[in-house]
Amino acid sequence: MRGIMEASVDIYHNPRCSKSRATLELLEQRGVEPSVIEYLKEPPDEIELRQLLDLLGISARELLRTGETPYKQLGLNDPEKTEDEIIGAILKFPILMERPIVVTNGKARIGRPPEAVLEIL
Repeated sequence: MRGIMEASVDIYHNPRCSKSRATLELLEQRGVEPSVIEYLKEPPDEIELRQLLDLLGISARELLRTGETPYKQLGLNDPEKTEDEIIGAILKFPILMERPIVVTNGKARIGRPPEAVLEIL
């Protein structure tokens, strides 16, 4: 049971992704019971996505998974694509979003490698 002062931990998770599963397992091994957000089923809205980018300290382009089909179909490798265009693509195709992302204490990290998330716990 969480203590009153204990910060919540959220993980944007894709159960089909080995890195995402490994990150979730690492958290659980450390006694952390995160709120699991299956972002393909419950994608972030624009405000939430922009907040995630701010917490991560990266651009939308840096959050993109370049091997996904929509990345190629939408021509997201075009350097002329704006931040807003890339955010729009991620909102329409959440599979484009790098995973997993762990958020706690006003900070966020991408779990690649999974141990990277330990920096913010």
